[in-house]
Amino acid sequence: MSSQSPTGPPPETPSAPTHEPGRGLTPAEETTTPGTPSPRREMMLGLWNSWVESVSKLASGMRAAPGGLPWQAAWQMSPDQLTGGLRQLGEMAAKDSTLNSILRATDDALNANPLRQVIPVNWAEIARALRTVWLRSICRPERAVAATADFNMRQVQTSMDTWNEAWQRLCGLARPEPAASGGADKRFAAPEWQGHPIYRTLKEFYLLASDWLLRQASEAEDLSPAEQQHLDFHLRQFVDAMSPTLLLVSNPVALRRAVETGGASLMEGTRNLMSDLKEGRLSMVDAQAFAPGRNLALSPGKVVYRNKLIELIQYEPKSETVHRVPLLVLPPWINKYYLLDLQPKNSMVRHLVEQGFTVFMVSWRNPDTSMEGTTIEDYVDLGPLAASDVVREITGSPTVNVVGYCIAGTLLAMTLAWLAAKGDERFGAATLMVSMQDFSRVGDTAVFLGEPAVDFIEQQMLERGYLDSRELSNMFNLLRSNDLIWANVVNNYLLGQKPPAFDLLYWNSDGTRMARAAHGWYLRNTYVENNLVQPGKVHLKGEALDLGRIRQDIYAVGAEKDHIVPWDAALRITQLTGGKVHFVLASSGHIAGIINPPGGKGTYWTNKDGHADTPERWRAAAQRHDGSWWTDWFAWLAAHSGEKVEPPSMGSEAYPPLQDAPGSYVLEK
Repeated sequence: MSSQSPTGPPPETPSAPTHEPGRGLTPAEETTTPGTPSPRREMMLGLWNSWVESVSKLASGMRAAPGGLPWQAAWQMSPDQLTGGLRQLGEMAAKDSTLNSILRATDDALNANPLRQVIPVNWAEIARALRTVWLRSICRPERAVAATADFNMRQVQTSMDTWNEAWQRLCGLARPEPAASGGADKRFAAPEWQGHPIYRTLKEFYLLASDWLLRQASEAEDLSPAEQQHLDFHLRQFVDAMSPTLLLVSNPVALRRAVETGGASLMEGTRNLMSDLKEGRLSMVDAQAFAPGRNLALSPGKVVYRNKLIELIQYEPKSETVHRVPLLVLPPWINKYYLLDLQPKNSMVRHLVEQGFTVFMVSWRNPDTSMEGTTIEDYVDLGPLAASDVVREITGSPTVNVVGYCIAGTLLAMTLAWLAAKGDERFGAATLMVSMQDFSRVGDTAVFLGEPAVDFIEQQMLERGYLDSRELSNMFNLLRSNDLIWANVVNNYLLGQKPPAFDLLYWNSDGTRMARAAHGWYLRNTYVENNLVQPGKVHLKGEALDLGRIRQDIYAVGAEKDHIVPWDAALRITQLTGGKVHFVLASSGHIAGIINPPGGKGTYWTNKDGHADTPERWRAAAQRHDGSWWTDWFAWLAAHSGEKVEPPSMGSEAYPPLQDAPGSYVLEK
């Protein structure tokens, strides 16, 4: 799926432009912007009151724990005391009453946090994950004692190393700068995290604790793979949420900015928080900076067809001759189509037109309650089938090449299998971009889309008639919480800066709803039951689907760091169809890996053998290429698009132009 990032964005998006440190505000600038709420002391006190009360309940619960347990620090206890205490905790856990009361108090405290309204972290699931770690530790006291001793030793060693280096630098001894830990973690990019002994010690302790906690999932051999994945995901959510960069007192950049602005950044951060609380969401982008038709989706074209589900856009040619076979593009309906036509510099549409292809784009309608009965068969009928009829009539070409991106690639595979069963050869070569057909390996999205979660989603859709775009956005944002959630918390609230004006982030925030019937069918038959890879299991419009009947040549693209469609899942298409598949692995993620025009940074891999029985063997035999994979695709597409001819007319007598691109459906909120 595309983000909606649930997913920048959505799914992965390139890093937004870095904000420059702010300057102090003049008295005129400190006045409240008209229409912006000015926070008052009484309001803020009331806002945090419930949070403080809940935390106090937690502390009281810990103090009142029965059993005379010695609540001492681990380093103050002998091994025998610690082992005995852990056994006693295990007995208490068996009764479960004390443990559950503490966990309930923890959950109450965390959910009372006002930021819960704008930060979609599931604290209940985090509490369950921590409970699992706790129970596993106290049921294995010897291992817990050894782990505690090792952790304390590493803490002491790290602290000594950090302060020794600081002392030597203070004394003027020649010492190299301390080596950065934590890899390329952008959260700790400020120089204080390396050069200041207090900040560096804090960072190292946080990374040590994080590493210890995450190992509890990877070392849980007695859990099933699904249980391990669930535990690991929620422990990572907890670790990310506990970063010292998220507190003003332990964030050197935020403290420095507060001093530089004379405290104005704190006031601006409070205003940003109050505004987000009012809207019930975390601001990730300047929503006023962009709009389709104004500075996005600018490629000239005409809407030549409209039904209740799609508008079809035909783009104007840029060359005197074009390839005979036109190209129909099916974008995901989880977001809007203009991801493929953002701005001229990174517009896939513009590059295709300049290469001499006649491009038609489907623009999906944003469903509302009146469309709750729209089925997956409607998406096939009113989407690729209806659009291909129009394209063939306008161009006079008996065949159409077709592109399916993400969820639309899954729909396209279903459509191709249905057409194969009918003996219909209207589609020629097909391109599948970061698309899944086999849902046995779906990465961390499995945490959100197991059967209990789908049951809950279906209940929500029954009440509304659709799945709200914010539910999807929250899911995909949590898949990259450091980049898409916590980085914005720091920027908006601690630094008091406006969200960035970034085209991909704007697209990521411009989500769509999911029609109840179609989305429920999709989730059940893909993520829950994985029916598409079972020949004859899925019936569509009276035909049993078998992906093995598909004979088209296919160009398939996976993305190396895709958190929505893992590249090894995208690779499975090479083993599922009966046609020749050219698979390409792009660098980066679900969005940045696809929107990678020539002239920028990028790497991709190809494999001349094509098929491989495992992803590891495919990767080992692959050849690396620097640059954009678009150039490789353009060459492949040209070889499948026929000779050059005069461009077709814009629309036809049967399908006259209705309005200029980008049309009206893309503007619906």
